[in-house]
Amino acid sequence: MQRQPDPRIAACIHAALGEAQTVINVGAGAGSYEPTGRDVTAVEPSLTMRRQRPSHLRAAVDAVAEELPFADDSFDAAMASFTIHQWRDLDRGLREMRRVSRGPVVILLADRHALADFWLIDYVPDIIRAEQGRSPEIEHVKAVLGGGRCTVTNVPIPLDCVDGFSEAFYGRPERFLDPSVRQAQSSWQFVAPEVAAAGLWRLRADLESGEWDRRHGTLRRQPYYEGSLRLVAARPS
Repeated sequence: MQRQPDPRIAACIHAALGEAQTVINVGAGAGSYEPTGRDVTAVEPSLTMRRQRPSHLRAAVDAVAEELPFADDSFDAAMASFTIHQWRDLDRGLREMRRVSRGPVVILLADRHALADFWLIDYVPDIIRAEQGRSPEIEHVKAVLGGGRCTVTNVPIPLDCVDGFSEAFYGRPERFLDPSVRQAQSSWQFVAPEVAAAGLWRLRADLESGEWDRRHGTLRRQPYYEGSLRLVAARPS
């Protein structure tokens, strides 16, 4: 299983939730990053993802972010991780999160501008462009959620990160040659197969020749990577 919550990233999310005891997880998927020891209500529109939730988690509610079936201020906090870029109507979904939460709204997402700093852009730039095209502007997210009452925190990515998103392998480039790794990263589906194959061939060649290590080898020993991962926390006035 390539995608599972990394405990260090989870700790950042859970800290931002503060003392909240009732939490709604919007776009919950299979339940990654849901805190334990709290009363969590998960919302997930995909039947496939709802069926993948482990048995120790409560069943998810079949609903979309844009129409949350709950009254105003129903929860102490609301959270969403790696999901808002997939919503049909971003602003409506964000406003719904704000509406049902009487406390913080916590969102894990990627800074679209910082994505361009990742070395993978040298091999498969279409991957980065696809992610940038899907990722909303953080300033816009802040504005919809409350502007000045928002904080944005850079979430460091550990070298041995167990959540298999692209930047998780910043110091383990060989992992991109594994089809199962790429299959778990949705951005690859937006790249033409021949373009992906050509980029991966160049990566393999640079790894075999040592060129990748000459350019980026220090990343193999860098314990954390300050990449595009951001945590937005919006608190009511």
